[in-house]
Amino acid sequence: MKKIFKLTDEKKHEDRVLEAVKHEIRKYVKREKKKKLPDANMTYWDFDCKVGATSDSAKAVDFDALIKELDGVKATGATECYVEILAKIVDKPIKEITVSSEDEIE
Repeated sequence: MKKIFKLTDEKKHEDRVLEAVKHEIRKYVKREKKKKLPDANMTYWDFDCKVGATSDSAKAVDFDALIKELDGVKATGATECYVEILAKIVDKPIKEITVSSEDEIE
């Protein structure tokens, strides 16, 4: 998802417009997480995110910090916000179980 959101609307309060943008982002992420993983060895979906007033000034952020960065862009007084969210599949490493010779039962 690469999109420029307008943060102002003549008919709505600025806070409601920002909440609508956040809702759309959360809805997109929820829809992406529901997609079936292509390989059984893959563990979960992760997201590469960028946020900024424009696409040129957008900086990479963690998915957990995406909403806070969106609030930060709004605090600067920007009327538009660029959001880029790209889904990727992450393979979580399997923990290896080590058995020491002392733990063996005779």
